Amino acid sequence: MSRRGTRIAGWTLAVALMAGFAALGQWQLSRMHEKRAMLDAVAQVLAERDPAPLTLAADATRRLDYDWVQGPGRFTGERAFVLDNQVHDGQPGLRVYRLFAPDDGAPLLVDLGWAPIADRATRLPAAEIVSGAGLVDRPQVVRGLLAPPPSPGLALGPALGDGAAFLMTRLDPAAIAAAARLDAPPLRVLRLDPALPLGYARDLDILPNTLPPEKHLGYAVQWFGLALAVLATALILTFRTSRR
Repeated sequence: MSRRGTRIAGWTLAVALMAGFAALGQWQLSRMHEKRAMLDAVAQVLAERDPAPLTLAADATRRLDYDWVQGPGRFTGERAFVLDNQVHDGQPGLRVYRLFAPDDGAPLLVDLGWAPIADRATRLPAAEIVSGAGLVDRPQVVRGLLAPPPSPGLALGPALGDGAAFLMTRLDPAAIAAAARLDAPPLRVLRLDPALPLGYARDLDILPNTLPPEKHLGYAVQWFGLALAVLATALILTFRTSRR
């Protein structure tokens, strides 16, 4: 290959690498802005805490929004939905969900919080948590933050495993609706107010087990830095070749 052909091939590779690194950096920036917007929206809702009815959970026009809701109803006798591989205060465990039937409106999915693994064989929490002892079929008034379901992540296995509770590898609203014989998948999840004497260890952190905006910014800087490094390397090699 001639010197000119080698130079063209080298710059073609350099431009492709720079474009790829820049695209990854831009994606990290977009994720940073998305998460900052989420945190700002939640902060405003939590600052006001103006309760809306539980029927808002079925409003498809607000499925990506955040609302503070409150209302009466009962937790159903449906088995608990238990999400595996959840971390709380640095400890691995499970997140427990149950269906709540409001006095007015369709059933909604409630995040009852984090619990440790009691049975290593089945990867389930304690039996009283699985059965909903002291919780199921009793009149309750719940309140909390309505939020979009957490990202289901990669579909590396079945969404639900049968047993004493539905053990989930990811939160799949369609699979939950099929298992519980619901007319439609839950659009949002009710994150219970930590001040309520219900449920288990919990908070209103909407970014658990995931990267905060600052991390995305750091990764974006790294990708853009790699793009600049490729450009600098290509320029140096071109200059040296020209000198020779």
